[in-house]
Amino acid sequence: RRRSAEDELAMRDYLQEGDLISAEVQSIFSDGAVSLHTRSLKYGKLGQGVLVQVPPSLVKRQKTHFHDLPCGASVILGNNGFIWIYPTAEEKDEEAGGFTTNLEPVPLSDREVISRLRNCIVALVTQKLMLFDTSILYCYEASLPHQIKDILKPEVMEEIVLETRQRLLDLEG
Repeated sequence: RRRSAEDELAMRDYLQEGDLISAEVQSIFSDGAVSLHTRSLKYGKLGQGVLVQVPPSLVKRQKTHFHDLPCGASVILGNNGFIWIYPTAEEKDEEAGGFTTNLEPVPLSDREVISRLRNCIVALVTQKLMLFDTSILYCYEASLPHQIKDILKPEVMEEIVLETRQRLLDLEG
């Protein structure tokens, strides 16, 4: 939180231009400036992961946009259409307040899960299906019989999104 010019300069110890961060937009000013809040330690600098840009209209508004999926990865679904996919940490690093970057190599298994999730999100967007934790997870599960690269083939994409759509309809009732 910036309270003085000194606080503003101190932020350079943590962040610099080009860093990707997660924050709440508190307000937007007429000159285009924004006021951001990082109210808790879940916000801050985003480290290792993949950014996917999608049309914001396809991101379902929810109470929380931070989801730890049972497949071993987590997603942040931004209302602005930016989706961040990253490996779920075993232990939460609360000490640095989300402003340190983990530079450890990401294991192959985690990279494969992240790549599969990314391709599933692209498939859901191509078929114009709303993005939220359940739709992404169902699509991930439907994609498991296929290789990661094959998810982007139109016929496979259509098949897994059709299965996802059917599971969502069954869930509704």
